Amino acid sequence: MTDQVTPLALVITTRSGPGVLHVVTGIIAAHSGDITSLTIVESSRDLTRLILEVSVPDAEALLADLAAAEPVTKIERVATFQHVFGKRVIIMGGGAQVGQVAIGAITEADRHNIRGEKISVDTIPLVGEQALAEAVRAVSRLPRASVLVLAGSLMGGEIEKAVRDVRAQGLTVISLNMAGSVPDASDLVVTDPVQAGVMAVMAIADTARFSIGRLSKRVF
Repeated sequence: MTDQVTPLALVITTRSGPGVLHVVTGIIAAHSGDITSLTIVESSRDLTRLILEVSVPDAEALLADLAAAEPVTKIERVATFQHVFGKRVIIMGGGAQVGQVAIGAITEADRHNIRGEKISVDTIPLVGEQALAEAVRAVSRLPRASVLVLAGSLMGGEIEKAVRDVRAQGLTVISLNMAGSVPDASDLVVTDPVQAGVMAVMAIADTARFSIGRLSKRVF
């Protein structure tokens, strides 16, 4: 029988210095906690602030031991990022196209979020093959990133390779209908940028009856 675990999000303030993270993670391990996310949000000469998301059988016992630990000066229990922001749509490419895709994505996300979903939209205007290829590969490392929309007029080369890499890791990629080889490497190709944003949200929304895998064609 599997033990029940409590998802826990914590902001932990500690003194700065070698071994502090080892102490904190060691206490979590001693309580059979599974760290699902860890970010150092501040690191100065005197203090360090960590954001951790942990699944643990006994949250109160863990909190008590963390509070008693020598390097820990403050613990704040907060809502998880999944609860606050939910799934993420990432849009990148040329500024004008990114803006138009965002209009569709934000409008559609609002429609689903008022029905109980949690979908957020992140944008970054970028130019240049290398910069875009690096950014595409980085999306697979972003927490909760569910779908990537590439918005531009010409993308190929290293960007296409990056698209194939992140798709192999399970990320859904939607491309505008543009010149270059990126559309051939993507899950879905959409000509209208606003529609691309709408379809990106529909593809990940639990409250939408839409699946890219069930489409009879992949270019619209």
